[in-house]
Amino acid sequence: MFGFNNVCCLAGADLEWKLIYVGSAEDETYDQLLESVLVGPVNVGNYRFVLQADPPDPSKIREEDIIGVTVLLLTCSYLGQEFIRVGYYVNNDYDDEQLREEPPPKVLIDRVQRNILSDKPRVTKFPINFHPENNENEEQLPPSEHPSETGEDPLAVVDRDPPDEKDS
Repeated sequence: MFGFNNVCCLAGADLEWKLIYVGSAEDETYDQLLESVLVGPVNVGNYRFVLQADPPDPSKIREEDIIGVTVLLLTCSYLGQEFIRVGYYVNNDYDDEQLREEPPPKVLIDRVQRNILSDKPRVTKFPINFHPENNENEEQLPPSEHPSETGEDPLAVVDRDPPDEKDS
């Protein structure tokens, strides 16, 4: 469950929030969309909402990727253009010291615990066209490319400090 304070500086369409669990660093087909919600239409002002999602389905994750570090991504899009991505590192490990030191040959899902490093998010901002109606006769800005398609680090740091609650 994530709680958000959102300051909206423009009125208009819905904001689309997505929560994505990265199932494999090498293959995006293992990513799981945990939740997708539309918030809005939004007007200028301050908003607070809570996003709650079910955990990822371990049967959709390769066994070799269940234990270890992965990422939880929270994205927000406006008019189909992603403009912010917040990444949280997630450590999945056994809840028992002996299991951590001597892992069983087959992963014991019921003994795996997830630790989300929620106090150290990585925030990436993407430039988008927030006013496409002003550019009707001009060339539209292309939507932001997904960093994994461009070879960029999906958790590249733009802001090292998480935004204050009143600014997020």
